[in-house]
Amino acid sequence: MFLKSPPALVLASTSVYRRELLGRVQIPFICDPPGVDEAAIPGEDPFDLVARLAQAKARAVAVRHPGAWVIGSDQVAVLQVGAERPYILGKPGTAANCIDQLHRCSGRILAFLTAVAVLRHEGGAPHEFIDTTRVTFRALDAATIERYVARESPLDCAGGFKSEGLGITLCDAIDSGDPTALIGLPLIRLCAVLRSVGFTLP
Repeated sequence: MFLKSPPALVLASTSVYRRELLGRVQIPFICDPPGVDEAAIPGEDPFDLVARLAQAKARAVAVRHPGAWVIGSDQVAVLQVGAERPYILGKPGTAANCIDQLHRCSGRILAFLTAVAVLRHEGGAPHEFIDTTRVTFRALDAATIERYVARESPLDCAGGFKSEGLGITLCDAIDSGDPTALIGLPLIRLCAVLRSVGFTLP
């Protein structure tokens, strides 16, 4: 009887988007849901929030896979209107919330913060970074927003739209150093981290 080898890489996520993105780099991995409460602490800065959750997800899963490198990630969309406190847009969950989020974003810039933590339970400092992608939305009328939400139903996406799908039609510009970050996992910097800890990538 042969024992199954433990995984060398684990993605601490239930997101189909992150799973598909990580699959592009062709390193064998498994997914393990972290089961972490993603609620923000009252008054928490958006950067602190995504960094905390990415590390919490990775640590929760690393306990179950002590020899593996574990990837945790989290993303929030942040809307800044004038001098007001930044407003965090999470996953809308319902069509009504999604429509409301897109009305808020109309003609404005939405910053997507995507945090990544790569660590092992065996110890050592985690490898952490945050990618910021800025999306400039065109002016959106009610009919455009309602048509979009009905067609794409992006209820599980922070900010209420999918840049990789029909959501690209809602934008005037996207300012990003890594096009995969907006989808949920910044592969360019993540691959650099994976190479640095011993994984072989082309």
